[in-house]
Amino acid sequence: MLDQQNFSKKLIKWFQVERAHLPVPGRGDSNPYAIWVAEVMLQQTQVTTVWPYYKNWMRDYPTISHLADVEQDQILKSWEGLGYYSRARNLHRGAKYVVDEFRGVLPTRVNELLKVPGIGPYTSAAIASLAFGEAVPLIDGNVLRVFARLTRLKSNITLSKTRSDISLELTRLIPVKHPGAFNQGLMDLGRAVCTPHNPDCANCPIDQTCAARQAGDMEAYPVKPQRRPIPHYHIVVGLIRRDQKLLIQRRPENGLLGGLWEFPGGKIEKGERGEAALLREIKEETGLEVDLGEEIGTIQHAYTHFKITLTAWFCDWVSGEALSFASTENRWVFMDELKDYAFPKANKKILDILTK
Repeated sequence: MLDQQNFSKKLIKWFQVERAHLPVPGRGDSNPYAIWVAEVMLQQTQVTTVWPYYKNWMRDYPTISHLADVEQDQILKSWEGLGYYSRARNLHRGAKYVVDEFRGVLPTRVNELLKVPGIGPYTSAAIASLAFGEAVPLIDGNVLRVFARLTRLKSNITLSKTRSDISLELTRLIPVKHPGAFNQGLMDLGRAVCTPHNPDCANCPIDQTCAARQAGDMEAYPVKPQRRPIPHYHIVVGLIRRDQKLLIQRRPENGLLGGLWEFPGGKIEKGERGEAALLREIKEETGLEVDLGEEIGTIQHAYTHFKITLTAWFCDWVSGEALSFASTENRWVFMDELKDYAFPKANKKILDILTK
């Protein structure tokens, strides 16, 4: 069992010295809204990627009321390229709720914050501890890695029971006076020192406390299940031309890339040629009859749980009115209007080919 006072004191002292060299969006800020935005953006996204988005977001939507007042399409456009778009939709939904139920001011405690749509256990703990000083631990991937190495934890960290046990121990360790510095210290230690590979143990403030450091098997922890092979799909999309306009479709709200716009298309089935797959998908998704035009190009793209090879063609409208069999909305737009819509990154890569 870790010594609470000694462990916390060393960690907080290190953080207070190093925080200037470890800038992270929202950290060190007492504005609960800024912390909320930053922590949501930082989920599954690297700090260097988040910084420009965070700065632009806080410029364009400086308060919760500003965020609640704009349309979702504008929010998704601001988020374009950051990925995991449900985060943006949830921020927008949460802002509207806070304006309606809390007069635009975030509550101060975890139990109240959890009432806000889109704010879960992690984000509520981040806001409550970093902005309001509630002594509740934060548990992200960095914290799990640090704790697992400190204790040479043999349990699988992806299991809910393991995370619950870690939370209980961190609740014992977190100091009442400096919960924000403790939480930020653990997260930044994992990000900058106790990294997944080649951890910088020589510069760790708690290396003498670390069981894995003493045993020399740091990279054996944390324990996780073996990853399954990532599926790879071949996708075709069509840029359908009609009267100098192109057809775009809005994806359903609930699901991958919800609310974004895209070009009609889908997966190539086994034994199917790309051209035939595209004509089939367009018919199934829109009901349109089209002629296949010239090929635009092929791009590679990776999502978290699968990879795709995407090939795009120009197509020419022949007959029919676009129906929404697989989308929530269809629009015919001019080429120079595409920049006003939020597209998935794979579709953006196709547009980049066109502009070049």
